[in-house]
Amino acid sequence: MRVGIIGGGNISDTHARAAAAIPGLQIAAVHGANRERSARLAAAHDATPYDDFDRFLEHPLDLVIIGSPSGRHAEQGIAAARRGLHVLVEKPLDITTERADALIAAADAARVKLGVTFQDRLHPAVVEIKAMVAAGELGLPVMISGRVKWHRPREYYADSRWRGTWALDGGGALINQAIHTVDLIQWLFGRVRRVYGTTATRVHDIEVEDTAAAVFNFTSGAIGTIEAGTSIFPGYARRLEITGSEGTVILEHDRLDRVDLRSGAGTHRVTAGDQNASASSAVVADASAHQRVLEDFIRAIDTDGRPMCDGREGRKSVELVQAIYASARAAAPVDIAGSAAV
Repeated sequence: MRVGIIGGGNISDTHARAAAAIPGLQIAAVHGANRERSARLAAAHDATPYDDFDRFLEHPLDLVIIGSPSGRHAEQGIAAARRGLHVLVEKPLDITTERADALIAAADAARVKLGVTFQDRLHPAVVEIKAMVAAGELGLPVMISGRVKWHRPREYYADSRWRGTWALDGGGALINQAIHTVDLIQWLFGRVRRVYGTTATRVHDIEVEDTAAAVFNFTSGAIGTIEAGTSIFPGYARRLEITGSEGTVILEHDRLDRVDLRSGAGTHRVTAGDQNASASSAVVADASAHQRVLEDFIRAIDTDGRPMCDGREGRKSVELVQAIYASARAAAPVDIAGSAAV
């Protein structure tokens, strides 16, 4: 299976390392706006570099992995789908639900698979928590709280043409760093009915927020919160606390930190500290989580099944973030419309 990598930056290097670790995959071509970086990535994997997107799509390929700036995802994904290529997109699916819907519709029309890289859904600790929730071990949903209090140095934004911009990043700490946790919040606790959000730019010289907080009201009656920032020095482990009427489970970074159930922990065991450095660094040293996403996506292609996070699932976090931004601008709660993707 021939893979085309779109983007020559840090996350595309992660995608390429993930693909290279899977037998039977060939990284065939790389496209990037930065000719030097995309050529370097292509050379590392014996692939053909392109700075012309149309010529890149003419290269014999079976699927593309999109790691370009967020505001380009739908545009590039639609072009690839129309060529009959399966499309795996780095989070977020795009920066608006309208663009996300256009990409979903294009993939449907072309009968190709569309997936979104939310690797946390496949992490063993998260899989265990999802199973606990589904089995009713936590009881009635009560509260879910996410904290993504991370640090990014000033050069993280200053050295990038797209980070921290509305046009290409779509926002700041919420839609870039915290969207993984936004995705888990709705995936674990179900549909959100209303959000109330507030944002601020406190530390970085950027157009968008580097600090945010929001409250979620779920259709189930449960409540959720999220705190997010790239403004928090020196950066702390991502934390997700899930509470039901029968107990609480806590995820810290990628490990199960606490299991406190009325019935006892049973077979659930807390896990040792992980080496996830994302609280203070954008560099992904271990590509194994992205490899799991790619393996799952290939399985969906081979079996004509659904990826763990397909386009419609990936749209949900975009909808929530968009609602938080709308609430922050209006200084008022925003109801989630509930419109399905086309």
